[in-house]
Amino acid sequence: MIGPKAYIDIGRLKQNVWNIRRNIGDRNLMIVVKANGYGHGALHIAKHLSDEPGIIFCVFTIDEAIELRNGGIKNHILIFSRIQRDWLELAYEHGLWINACHLDDLELLNHFYNDHGYCPNVHLKFDTGMTRLGFDDNDSDKVFSFLLDRDHLPVIGIYSHFATADEGDLSYAESQLLKFNKIVESGRSAKIEFQYIHCSNSGALLNLPSSLFNTVRVGMLAYGIAPSDEVTMDINVEPVMSFCGPIVNVRRVEPGTQVSYGGVYMTERSTNIGVVQTGFADGFPRPWYKNGHISYKGEIYDIAGRVCMDQFMVDFGDMEPRLGDEVLIFGKKDDDHISLESIAKNIDTTTYVLLTAIQGRTERITI
Repeated sequence: MIGPKAYIDIGRLKQNVWNIRRNIGDRNLMIVVKANGYGHGALHIAKHLSDEPGIIFCVFTIDEAIELRNGGIKNHILIFSRIQRDWLELAYEHGLWINACHLDDLELLNHFYNDHGYCPNVHLKFDTGMTRLGFDDNDSDKVFSFLLDRDHLPVIGIYSHFATADEGDLSYAESQLLKFNKIVESGRSAKIEFQYIHCSNSGALLNLPSSLFNTVRVGMLAYGIAPSDEVTMDINVEPVMSFCGPIVNVRRVEPGTQVSYGGVYMTERSTNIGVVQTGFADGFPRPWYKNGHISYKGEIYDIAGRVCMDQFMVDFGDMEPRLGDEVLIFGKKDDDHISLESIAKNIDTTTYVLLTAIQGRTERITI
C-alpha cells in the first residue's frame, strides 16, 4: 500500500520493557496500551508482550479491553474509566479489573453483587491532586468503612495518579505521594489488604523512585519516548515507532517558486521539490512545517510549505530522491533518526499528543 507507514520495532519494545524491569526489581509491571497503544497498535503490542512474565495491561475503556480479550490476550487487564452499570456483567465475564472512584461506584458494585452473587475485581482510585477521577482523600475513612461492612466486594488494588511527576519541580508530586501514603496506611489500619498498590507512571519511575510501591504503571517509557524534557532518562530505551511516508512525485523548480497553501514557502534557488504521501489526516503534526524537516538516507531536508491533509512537500535541493523511497518523519530507522521529543518541544506540544495522532491511513508494520 502506498501511504504512511508506522514501523513498530518489537525487539526495541521488549528490550525497553526488560530495561525497565531491571530498575523496578520484582514489582508488578503494568503496561498502558490505551489509545491504541499510544498509536502503536494496542492488540499488536499486547500480543508481543503477553508472554513476558507477569505483565498486566491497562486500557481506558471496556471496548479497548474486549478488543484485547477477543484478540487472545489472557493477561490481567485494568480499565481506567469510571464504571458503568451496563458493562459490569461483561467485565466480569471477561475477567477484567475495574476502577471504583466514587462512593456511588461502591453502592453500584454492592447492588450488582447482591443481584448476581459476584462482582469484577476492583481497584480503588483516590484523587490526590489531579482533580480528575478518584475518591476525595478526605473520604478515605468512609470508603474503608463501607468496604469493611461489605467484605464480599473483591477489592484487590488501590492507586492514584501524579499530575507533575515528569516535571523538574517535584514539590507537588511529593505532596501527592504523601497524601497517597496516608490513604494506604489508613486502609491497612482498617485491615484492608491491597494486592496491588500503584501510583508511579513513567515520569515518577524516572523522577520519584520513592513512589514505586509494589506495582508500577508504565506507558510512554515502554515505547521508548521520554515523558517530558524535564526528566533525566536514567533508563535506556529506544523509540519503538518509526513514522515514514513515501515519495510519490519529484519536480525541478526555479527560484521564487511558491510551494503549498498560502505560498508561505518560496524557493531561493533551483531545487528539487518532492511530494510525500502523508498528511495531517494521518497524524503528521501540521505546525511542524515552520521549522520542520525529514530525514532521507541519513541527511536532513526541510519541509517546504504548509502540510496538506494527505501530503506534504520537501525541499531536497540538488538531491534527486527516488520515487517510492520513504522519508523518516520521526523515530529511528536505518541511518535516519529524528526524535519525537525534539518535534514536540519545537511546536509546543507533547509526545503523547503526537503519538496518539498516528491514525488515518497509516499502516503499521512489524520489524
